[in-house]
Amino acid sequence: MSNTGMNMMGKITFYEEKNFQGRSYECMSDCSDMSSYLNRCHSCRVESGCFMVYDRSNYMGNQYFMRRGEYADYMSMMGMRDCIKSCRMIPMHRGSYRMKIYERENFGGQMHEMMDDCDNTMDRYRMSNCMSCNVMEGHWLMYEQPNYRGRMMYMRPGEYRNFQNFGMSGTRFMSMRRIMDSCN
Repeated sequence: MSNTGMNMMGKITFYEEKNFQGRSYECMSDCSDMSSYLNRCHSCRVESGCFMVYDRSNYMGNQYFMRRGEYADYMSMMGMRDCIKSCRMIPMHRGSYRMKIYERENFGGQMHEMMDDCDNTMDRYRMSNCMSCNVMEGHWLMYEQPNYRGRMMYMRPGEYRNFQNFGMSGTRFMSMRRIMDSCN
């Protein structure tokens, strides 16, 4: 492991109904399928840490970033059409951030190395698409529109040759943001 320090503390509680009503499920780690704990999930509280929640099992589908706070009716707040089906805790990262983004799938086309946020790949790199990436250090959020808007995807260290493999078919990303230590 590099000089990266990680803090694995996080806690989120999911509720079947809006306004923290109904059965609940407390989670302090990744959960690939919440259906065995809850029939549905329409509100949640993030007591500590940061989480990505997904509208499909196995960390697939639309993703939403959640930091500490209360989400009494997150479906209408975030425009979700389905309820949460899986969640992933984002570990604390202390250290540098580094990612290579590529214009086409399978690391094809233009390549640019990033170490900080980018609100618009077209303006900064004259790159209209980002369809694959290699995250070397840190945890990132990628957005389908400039200025950190639209659907997002959580990227942890690793190679991402084709975003379609992660339930993001046809998606190309136009802005990227580091997930900083604001998850306490």
